[in-house]
Amino acid sequence: MHDILINWAPQETRVAIIENGAVQELHIERNLERGLVGNIYLGKVARVLPGMQSTFIDVGLERAAFLHVADLHGSGHHQGHPARGDVVVPVPIERQVFEGQTLMVQVIKDPIGTKGARLSTQISIAGRMLVFLPQDNHIGISQKIGSPEAREQLRARMLNLAGDPAEGGGGFILRTNAEDASDEALSDDIAYLRKTWNAIREQGLAKPPGTLLHEDLNLAQRVLRDLTNDATQTIRIDSRMQYDDLQAFGAVYSPSSVAKLEHYKGERPIFDLFNIEEEIARALSRRVDLKSGGYLVIDQTEALTTVDVNTGGFVGARNFDDTIFKTNLEAAGAIARQLRLRNLGGIIIADFIDMTREEHQAAVLAEFRKQLSKDRTKITVSGFTQLGLIELTRKRTRESLAHMLCEPCPTCQGRGQVKTARSVCYDILREILREARQFSPKEFRIIASAGVVEMLLDEESVHLAGLSEFIGKPISLSTEPSLNPEQYDIVLM
Repeated sequence: MHDILINWAPQETRVAIIENGAVQELHIERNLERGLVGNIYLGKVARVLPGMQSTFIDVGLERAAFLHVADLHGSGHHQGHPARGDVVVPVPIERQVFEGQTLMVQVIKDPIGTKGARLSTQISIAGRMLVFLPQDNHIGISQKIGSPEAREQLRARMLNLAGDPAEGGGGFILRTNAEDASDEALSDDIAYLRKTWNAIREQGLAKPPGTLLHEDLNLAQRVLRDLTNDATQTIRIDSRMQYDDLQAFGAVYSPSSVAKLEHYKGERPIFDLFNIEEEIARALSRRVDLKSGGYLVIDQTEALTTVDVNTGGFVGARNFDDTIFKTNLEAAGAIARQLRLRNLGGIIIADFIDMTREEHQAAVLAEFRKQLSKDRTKITVSGFTQLGLIELTRKRTRESLAHMLCEPCPTCQGRGQVKTARSVCYDILREILREARQFSPKEFRIIASAGVVEMLLDEESVHLAGLSEFIGKPISLSTEPSLNPEQYDIVLM
């Protein structure tokens, strides 16, 4: 069983999922960083460009948006014989749209720089487990779902629950997380998506061009749609206005969740209840301490994430093998939790402490799989490799916590380390020697950080004096507090 806490502010919404008194997942959404992708507008054709087979459409944004002929729904006709694998040839855009025409469009790419948003008239609405295609007449199944037999079984279930799309009810695509869904959960998603589409269509008939007809749900609403299930005990939110909005939204789209909603009125900030602010700070550090005295070291790189397990100060077991085994067992649960908490995706390598006994390896792998099974995100786990590593992949669903809250260090540019003051001193001495061969100023002035200047005046003063004598020019020093440890400048006086 778990509880959900929602901390709302005008600029940011934060959601924490609490289980057994500990934070298991964190979700953060910032209003200024929400994109337009998925938004549905009633647009008006501003210009048709036959040469580019495109059109500019006014949807009420700062810049006109862009629609290519390939993104027009039903814009192709078949050439050749369908039974022999015919070719779809686009009908020219000037024969399909005209200036002043009203079109319902969806943003498929956010505006970048001077370019407007890219649009499509092929509408799709995402739900918890399904994507609804109101203009289509087929049921698609993700290729990542099991065997062909499992996909056909799901297709048959969907036909039973949603009816035959060919009869005009719209098509559906089943996402990977629909594989283990119950009929009840799928029915709820179908009902939600059809209600949403009906509301969009009704607005499209009544509103003027330039109207936003549908916006993807905000984080607080997605809590009711995506994160709430039978195991959810309470959903507490600290904003009265948002509480009222969620009640109204839940009453229409997620009635089973409304009874779990509570307005938090406590004096303490809601995230202080379970020390969530501290958990966020810990989730941004490399090291994670275990209760036993062991610790994890987590390194996130472009290619993959590595997790190293260490015994640290753990000496509680009778012998060293037991110490390693117990540390690894505790680490299995901690790693699974950190993957959820930090939202780490892609390839992940877990380096458990080497175990000599096969039964220990099997027990740790079983515990790891058990802990990972709590994750709502799809995970694929392999066994131990020859090097004693466990490889797994976790589907990327959103930015990791570190990428959302942090940026590369301006001093080290994300390397995680800077040159020592001595290394910078020697770079400076080499640079002065290089410049002395090309220029003949009266004096060389070194401008550097305080640590580098201090070292040149103290431990490296002999080398500095020797260089000055060798080039026959005086060398002066100046400290610049705004420079980082690796930065320096050499001025020719």
